[in-house]
Amino acid sequence: MIIAEISKMSVLERLQTMEALWDSFNHDTHENNAPSWHGEVLASRSEKIKNNTAQFLSLSEFKSKHEK
Repeated sequence: MIIAEISKMSVLERLQTMEALWDSFNHDTHENNAPSWHGEVLASRSEKIKNNTAQFLSLSEFKSKHEK
């Protein structure tokens, strides 16, 4: 499917197609494995939460810290 074909679809058709595409990821058992470092990051964050050393930011605080 190319962009020109997609552009001819109605908004409803595009939303339904997008939903079907996302849903297909849930049923695809191939290549769904996250890299091992994802687990390491999650474990590290969980440990910080357990030890009360985690720092939480509101979205606005995060944005102000990371503005360019």
